[in-house]
Amino acid sequence: MRTWRRALLLATLATAICSPPLKVSAQSRSLTPERAAAVEDGVRAFTRTVAHDVTEEGPAAWRKHFADIPSFFMAVDGHLMYSSGAAAMAANADLVRAIKHIELHWGDDLRVDPLTADLAVVATTWHEIIVLAEGKRLDEGGYFTGIAEYRGGRWQFRNAHWSSAVPPAAAP
Repeated sequence: MRTWRRALLLATLATAICSPPLKVSAQSRSLTPERAAAVEDGVRAFTRTVAHDVTEEGPAAWRKHFADIPSFFMAVDGHLMYSSGAAAMAANADLVRAIKHIELHWGDDLRVDPLTADLAVVATTWHEIIVLAEGKRLDEGGYFTGIAEYRGGRWQFRNAHWSSAVPPAAAP
């Protein structure tokens, strides 16, 4: 092994060994199995509400389900779509005008990973049927991941990433 690699390895090991242990918040430590189950149940109910509201109210429903905070962000297919809650709220008016009807369906594979009493990871497949204002119908699906946060007495998405399913490559 070259001398610089050996020195780098030793420095990395020394840093890891001598570093103070990671600080775990009291809130994380206090997430009992019962509380984790309650968080999971709450987030599952929240995701059902999201799908219902988006289907009934259209894209305007996202206003109440995306956190209107500076740290909110949303990515779509690997690109940052909204860098803040304000950016998402401002763009929502355009979506309301562009979309006549939308149906959102989460997959049966919904995963909820409670992190703290007020944060959880959400991951699932999704499918949407969208009818644009001019009548064109879009059928889309993929995978969704996000962080749900309990704030102001309700769950909201603190951030979100929508990935569209890529069609299989044509056989040669």
